[in-house]
Amino acid sequence: MYTKEILEIDGSPMETLVFKPEGAGPFPGLVVAQHLPLAHTGLENDPFTIDVGEKLAAHGYASVTPFVFHWWPKEEDIEVKRDQFRDDQAVKDMNAAYDLLAGMDEVNEKRIGIIGHCWGGRLSWLGACHNPRYKAAVVLYGGRIKLPMGEGAPAPISLASNIPCPMLGIFGNDDQNPSPADVKDLDAALDKAGVAHTFHQYDGAGHGFQDFNNPDRYREEQTKDSWEKVLAFLDSRLK
Repeated sequence: MYTKEILEIDGSPMETLVFKPEGAGPFPGLVVAQHLPLAHTGLENDPFTIDVGEKLAAHGYASVTPFVFHWWPKEEDIEVKRDQFRDDQAVKDMNAAYDLLAGMDEVNEKRIGIIGHCWGGRLSWLGACHNPRYKAAVVLYGGRIKLPMGEGAPAPISLASNIPCPMLGIFGNDDQNPSPADVKDLDAALDKAGVAHTFHQYDGAGHGFQDFNNPDRYREEQTKDSWEKVLAFLDSRLK
């Protein structure tokens, strides 16, 4: 189960889903960056997003998932949202979500990480670059990390030296965004920046392979193994 908070970002209301484990806490926390299909449907209409929040809560993590496409009407064409997306706005969104989470009585503000799939994988990288308080970051097949979004914005890959915490990366070798060549570039950027990180790459898996809503993409075996690695990494850094 979850509750919904509305955060005002520069006068624009941003719905944010809040998931909490049972008990009094204090719990470690996670900012969950949304994946792209939610640009149209909103957070509450996506079973994958709800499943992620519930899965994390069952494993002892409080989490918040902000709707970063609140800057446009939900019915606006997804191509418009992609073309007009601005990293400076996204950073405000993610930091506001972090502050909401860190301010909860049930959350240990010294044990907060960030995680995201697909579009959210890029946002997880970006968010970690702009918030020195994170203790862990997980990027699951985040595309466009090598590309800037918004006038004057740097590409997130160029900000790798700002990442304050260890990172876990999960990727499919059949993916083209990011491609295996892109993953090598991300790995090299983190190496150069001195950011501790571990990448896992899965054969027979492409983009979005954890999304059980998409039977063409979903890969059960790789999903099970990758979730085990994600939770082990988070436990090692946040618990």
